[in-house]
Amino acid sequence: MRGVVTALLLCSLSSALPVQAQRADSIIERSSAAYRQLRSLTAEFDQVISNEMIGTYKSRGTLAQAGASRLSMRFTDPAGEAIVIDGTSIWVYTPTTAPGQVMRAPIARAAGYGANLLAWLLDKPAERYKVTLLRGDSVAGTPVDVLRLMPAVEGLPFTSATLWLARSDGLPRRIEVTEPSGNRRTLTLSKLQTNLALAPGTFTFTPPKGVKVIDQ
Repeated sequence: MRGVVTALLLCSLSSALPVQAQRADSIIERSSAAYRQLRSLTAEFDQVISNEMIGTYKSRGTLAQAGASRLSMRFTDPAGEAIVIDGTSIWVYTPTTAPGQVMRAPIARAAGYGANLLAWLLDKPAERYKVTLLRGDSVAGTPVDVLRLMPAVEGLPFTSATLWLARSDGLPRRIEVTEPSGNRRTLTLSKLQTNLALAPGTFTFTPPKGVKVIDQ
């Protein structure tokens, strides 16, 4: 009798695994489709970067995105800092850690996403990741599905990622990535708005007077 029960349990588990995998694939593909259909996305963000060697760094601000190659992160804490992708270059202005200069670099040629985490994760995810459904959860009262993404190809800017995807619209409310450097970056999004007409200059960075541009 015990052998029969064990066999039934094993059979049940083996049949459940493909169903779970199919559900994970369905969730990430729905999110990918929702992301690719966006004309624009704006949100407020809270970011935490942690590393065993350097400790924890917290920041917050506003985010705007239009397509994979235009992104703006304007920080309110630390005030005045910015990361901007203008379609051709990435501008990184962090005067609290690099005073008197702004870094400018061409967008990564491999995919053209640069520092745009949303694009790295949600553009063609089936081609780049092995996806696992971890659990259901909520973020600030919004029901979400929590998925883990493990790179299935080389050249991605992180070693693992976890997404909290809203069941209502498929868009992320939290992203956590582990980078090759050992940094763990968590980005929590709130007050999402989609397909707004964005103000001119949203994706333009003008260096403040006296700030030196360092080309990478």
